[in-house]
Amino acid sequence: MTQTPARRLRCAIYTRKSTEEGLDMEFNSLDAQREACEAYIASQRAEGWACLRERYDDGGFSGGTLDRPALKQLIADIEDGLVDVVVVYKIDRISRALMDFSKLVETFDRHGVTFVSVTQSFNTTTSMGRLTLNILLSFAQFERDVIGERIRDKVAASKKKGMWMGGFVPLGYDAVDRKLVINPAEAENVRTIFELFARSETTASVVRELDARGIRSKRGRPIDRGALYKLLHNRIYRGEITHKGAVYPGAHEAIISSELWDAAHAVLKGHTHARAGRTRAAAPALLRGLIFTQTGAAMTPHHTKRKGKRYCYYTSMDVIRDRPRAELRGPQRLPAAMVEEAVIAEVRRMLRTPEVVARTARTLTKERPDLDENTVVAALGQFDDMWAAFAPRDRPPDGHARRGSLPAEQARVVQLLVAQVTVGENGMDIDLRHDGLGALASLLTPKTEDAA
Repeated sequence: MTQTPARRLRCAIYTRKSTEEGLDMEFNSLDAQREACEAYIASQRAEGWACLRERYDDGGFSGGTLDRPALKQLIADIEDGLVDVVVVYKIDRISRALMDFSKLVETFDRHGVTFVSVTQSFNTTTSMGRLTLNILLSFAQFERDVIGERIRDKVAASKKKGMWMGGFVPLGYDAVDRKLVINPAEAENVRTIFELFARSETTASVVRELDARGIRSKRGRPIDRGALYKLLHNRIYRGEITHKGAVYPGAHEAIISSELWDAAHAVLKGHTHARAGRTRAAAPALLRGLIFTQTGAAMTPHHTKRKGKRYCYYTSMDVIRDRPRAELRGPQRLPAAMVEEAVIAEVRRMLRTPEVVARTARTLTKERPDLDENTVVAALGQFDDMWAAFAPRDRPPDGHARRGSLPAEQARVVQLLVAQVTVGENGMDIDLRHDGLGALASLLTPKTEDAA
């Protein structure tokens, strides 16, 4: 008498193939996997196994990711309680990544689903099955890593021979039989771009000229500043191939001569220095090079723009270099206007301190016998008038100075008076330059013969 199984187990067959090659055949790899799985399920009919009619086939999807439509549908059906057993031909059909497979096993266990591989006879309901599974999956991941290393080594070796290994085809070339071949019309545009830049005064003028001439990118878009710089740095145009910082002679023909390349890059270097100089001149930061965190990290000027407004900050180099948060102490980012005004207010207070004034007067009267202590005190008292004279006329009503409009004279005064600003958990410490105080007092008290 045939024994009736305790309950019916619904079996879902999952199949996968990494490429689409051969999927249009009458009997393809997915069909072969499914046929083997159906035969195995049929052999377990006495245990109540029954094959579901739904097909979970991922043709042309890599096993290195879980982002596969059929797999997602399978997981959704498992979560809906529609599947009891997942059957695959081999483990690597469902995943080649150990971490991904661990997530799948957790999902299976949570919903009481058994995982079975037809060609590797085991299931995940036993500890030995899990151990065997992890060992086999580790080898599958190892194989995938080895394949990746082989591909990377192949790319490196090919580039050393000057071969173009694919990717976006640059303006001036066409890809023919996986090789770069010069497109005459586009190549002429590339030469024009380099020639215009080599004799240009500003990058903006080159961008405007290219737009006026109708010279566009490979995709037909206007060439902006970013696209222009990227094109000018592309060593493919001088017949070279780069790989991880190394440069090799290319197997393709150059468009730009070495002389034109050097001329354009000489101008490019000049533009970079000029732009940096204009930026520093236009936006002097009062505390550049003076402000530090309590751990000794420098705080550097930064700015952001939101809705057309410019917001300036001093940011710790610890944050910029993304150091572990656990090692950071005290404020790491401060509004520039707030900290600059706090420093100036503290300088004003200290200049009124009797001890500071007396020390400065004693030092200065030794160097300037024509001065007495009262004259030095009066001179230091003129700091507010001098600072106001240097202040920008377009200062906002709230008194918050715009860093971009601060004149260089104010920055020089701060550099003269302040040795260091240290920002910590308990506030801000300011170290004054006593020699700078003397220099300031001397500046504000002209010599007798000069006054005459």
